Amino acid sequence: MLTVNNVSLRYGGRKLFEDVNLKFTPGNCYGIIGANGAGKSTFLKILSGEIEPNTGDVSVDSNTRISVLKQDHFQYDEYEVLETVIMGNERLYSIMKEKDALYAKPDFSEEDGIKASTLEGEFAELNGWEAESEAATLLQGLGISTELHSKKMSELIGGEKVKVLLAQALFGNPGILLLDEPTNHLDIKSIAWLEEFLIDFEGTVIVVSHDRHFLNKVCTMIADVDYGKITLYVGNYDFWYKSSTLALEMTKDQNKKKEEKIKELKDFIARFSANASKSKQATSRKKMLDKLNLEDIKPSNRKYPFIGFKPEREPGNDILTVENLSKTIDGEKVLNNVSFIVSKDDKIALVGDNEIAQTTLFKILSGEMEPDSGSYKWGITITNAYFPKDNSEYFNDCDLSLVDWLRQYSEEKSETYIRGFLGRMLFSGEEALKKASVLSGGEKVRCMLAKTMLTNANFLMFDQPTNHLDLESITALNNGLTNYKSNLMFTSHDHEFIQTIANRIIEITNDGIIDRKCTYDEYLEIQ
Repeated sequence: MLTVNNVSLRYGGRKLFEDVNLKFTPGNCYGIIGANGAGKSTFLKILSGEIEPNTGDVSVDSNTRISVLKQDHFQYDEYEVLETVIMGNERLYSIMKEKDALYAKPDFSEEDGIKASTLEGEFAELNGWEAESEAATLLQGLGISTELHSKKMSELIGGEKVKVLLAQALFGNPGILLLDEPTNHLDIKSIAWLEEFLIDFEGTVIVVSHDRHFLNKVCTMIADVDYGKITLYVGNYDFWYKSSTLALEMTKDQNKKKEEKIKELKDFIARFSANASKSKQATSRKKMLDKLNLEDIKPSNRKYPFIGFKPEREPGNDILTVENLSKTIDGEKVLNNVSFIVSKDDKIALVGDNEIAQTTLFKILSGEMEPDSGSYKWGITITNAYFPKDNSEYFNDCDLSLVDWLRQYSEEKSETYIRGFLGRMLFSGEEALKKASVLSGGEKVRCMLAKTMLTNANFLMFDQPTNHLDLESITALNNGLTNYKSNLMFTSHDHEFIQTIANRIIEITNDGIIDRKCTYDEYLEIQ
């Protein structure tokens, strides 16, 4: 068990959280949620001992090992991959190195023999003889092939390093796992493997993630960082979001019958209780949920952007025709005779391992790049808008205020009109006057979304629009695209995003495409 006692943290005059008292118990997975800057990652660092709180302390049961997902991707560059994973259990790795040094001594003494015997006993207790096998199994589950296991970490690319560091955190059956954005850079198969690993994990998991599907799949509890407090709620992210929304609706209109909201919450609890991600937790969780009332849920203090796309005109029957498009980038053929026809109301998710192929297709269709061969034709009623994955060219060395930046892309130039769109993206008052060049990654994406809304296009192309966004912005964008009444083509790593928006899946392969008119979950079942 991990216990947080009266923990408070302030930076200067800013309070992150105060008087936090929590218990994290084995068998549960806790998802930490909160607005950007609320202190989610900072709280993990307090739990790991990396940061000291201003007041209070964190206590861990004796003989319970905490394992943390490392964020420094270059820390282990001089070590081999398999060795890096085993280093996740510091004591085991220390024993291994000490044993090797003893046995390598040319003047191995009786005293050395006694020391080695003691080390061998502890090594066996820590399951040391299975260490390499366990490390290899973890790596393979995360998609790191056997031929990479003996390579130096410096020889791996960024996504591969992330997987090795995740395997390091999972190695050696720790009692407590602290994971900050563990699904970043993972492919679909690796995320699915990690979900199953955590569902079966018997210790305590505490995770920060922007992946709603992941939080829904693995979490049994939500720790909400809000109002300068951290509050535990039973259930997964969807349950917290639904119940928090109900509570907010009730506080906004106190005249509505309270009983109606409570009934809606109880109906939701009944549905949720039957769908537990951890069967052994289902019974106790259902008891907790059965006791829960709407008064127990405090409305969230965080703000959601308003994202809505309104096409200026309805598209005709001819939307987009793509015929035998091919393109080679840096000697690699990324598009090979790609052909498809977009029908009315299609919302298409582009999937597949080759993200360069997806981006290349978007750039060709938006007119930014020419194909090597093949053609495409937009319908005469179609106006398209392209949201690029890399938006740096729009902001680099830009000294314009956000009002003037957005004004460049608007036919209507009045400040009131421009501020209206910035306000929807949570840039109000003085915020709308700051320089575009100083924005964070998430703020840049919100500005690009405002720019896209201004177009009133009836065909939207989005390349990884959820990158850099917080959960609130992802949810708002998800709702906006779900409600969009025209055609859409997009890519995303967010499972929930694809599942709830797309009605057609196109996978770009080496030989062309796989095209299925279905939901994302249905597509995955077929694979």
